[in-house]
Formats: sequence, C-alpha cells, structure tokens
Amino acid sequence: MKDFLLTDQAMQEEIGERLAQRRIASGMTQSELARQAGVGRSTVERLEAGRSTQMSSFIRILRVLDLLEQFFNLFPEAGLSPMQLLRSRPKLRQRASSRRSPAQKPGSAWAWDDDS
Repeated sequence: MKDFLLTDQAMQEEIGERLAQRRIASGMTQSELARQAGVGRSTVERLEAGRSTQMSSFIRILRVLDLLEQFFNLFPEAGLSPMQLLRSRPKLRQRASSRRSPAQKPGSAWAWDDDS
C-alpha cells in the first residue's frame, strides 16, 4: 500500500497510473477510451500523466472504465446526526395523569362542600 501522505502532484500521478492500468486491463487504447468518453485523446494522456483535467472529463472517463460507482462509494450520503434522530422521534408520555372524579370537571372552581 502506498503512503497517502504524498503531495498533491504525487497523488495525481498515482491516480493517473491506476487509471492507465485499468484502461489497459480493459483492453482499450487511449484513443478508444477518449472516443467512448467523448473527450480528446490529449485529455486521457494528461490524466494518465498525473496532470490536471476538468472534473467532467474525469467523470466521463470513470464511467467508461466502470469506476463511477466505486468513486461515489468514497463519499457516502450523509445521514441524520444522532441529535437529529432524537429530535425527530415522537415525544413519549412520561407519566399518567390521575383520574378525575365525576363531580370535579376541568375548569370548574373547587368549593368546600365538593369533597366526596
């Protein structure tokens, strides 16, 4: 396994090498990959050499090399945080209220002779 504390340039070169290996394993030339991806051959050359290219070109090349799903696995969708999960749960009753006697109705005033 390579050291992932490399410089940005070294990382680009490593990515380029891996893309070239995948292209070769797929039995494609740079020209064929470029044609299928809808980019110029020089774009494929630049990418494989570890130089910068547009993100849209990179995505097109990943799609042709059948690597797009693996790329998206690097960035899973964010789920709810634990606090958001707690806030979204319905509030549960903590205690039961006592039963009221039939003589005592909610909102009615209490009087001395109402004690039953």
